[in-house]
Amino acid sequence: MLCWVKLPPCGRRRARRRCFADGNARLQQEHRSARGRNLWNQQQDPTAHAETVAIRRFLPEHGIEKLKGTTLYTSGESCPMCMGAIVWCGIARVVYGASIAALAAKVGQIMITDADIADKTPFADIILTGGVFAEESLKLFK
Repeated sequence: MLCWVKLPPCGRRRARRRCFADGNARLQQEHRSARGRNLWNQQQDPTAHAETVAIRRFLPEHGIEKLKGTTLYTSGESCPMCMGAIVWCGIARVVYGASIAALAAKVGQIMITDADIADKTPFADIILTGGVFAEESLKLFK
């Protein structure tokens, strides 16, 4: 799964997105950006999902306050662990490709959707947009 973070609008500069042949994506606004991909096999860390990797890469340079209000883009709907991290980080919007239901046909999933978690989080308003390039995103999973 690929994942990147977009900062909320600031100044006159627009965000730029670059896609690379190897499937990585990067979104940048001014000098702040972060991206991630599943690294749990490489790092032998079952929590190293694309979303948490992107968050971990963002924090040292920019801090938690700059993370609040960001938009996170990911190729697949987040698992409950990642959605919990998204909530606690104050990320305001999540845009994803393939749904949990679609992903479950290819890889193991805990069948709890992002909307299920967002609905049970009254202290945070998170905008969810799913199905963006869903077919293309699903092809990334084997």
